[in-house]
Amino acid sequence: MAQVFRPLMRPVIGALALRVFCCLGVLAGCGTLPACDEKAGQDVAKVVIAGEPFYLEIAIDDAKRVKGLGDRTHIEDDGGMLFVFPHVAKRDFVMRDCPIAIDILFLDGSGRILTMHNMMPEAPRGPGEQPSNASGDAAYHERLKRYPSRYPSQIVVELQGGMIQKLGVKEGDLIEMDEESLKARAR
Repeated sequence: MAQVFRPLMRPVIGALALRVFCCLGVLAGCGTLPACDEKAGQDVAKVVIAGEPFYLEIAIDDAKRVKGLGDRTHIEDDGGMLFVFPHVAKRDFVMRDCPIAIDILFLDGSGRILTMHNMMPEAPRGPGEQPSNASGDAAYHERLKRYPSRYPSQIVVELQGGMIQKLGVKEGDLIEMDEESLKARAR
């Protein structure tokens, strides 16, 4: 009985060993992939800009994209927001309710920088410009400076103000990220 059992177990043990080996290989390679990071998750993506890792909140729907980094008083040195749109288009961003400076990078669908801006805080909303007043909210939005993409863009990155200069990035540079899975999630 033992001799019959041993030959049957060899393929099972071999298959199990192969699976363990493959899993270890995948895990060993995970550290080099932007999406494989303990800080990254469903709502945060790891991107690499000029060799530096950043952990950006993901804005993949209209509500999150409109709110953006509004009302934030601080952005971590390795933080910010990653806006992902379902379609490529020319885009304009504004500093809606943003009391701190923000750097913005408009990217093409492959993660290459098309345009960059240093966005400065706007004057706060006046008494007649509150969100509860539709015409006042529209007037507030109308007075905000526009920061255009200049070219069709699908992905936009916002970072702490001054980060563009600190990193030394320029138009044409590639930002490393899992752009295909991010674009697939955009709605």
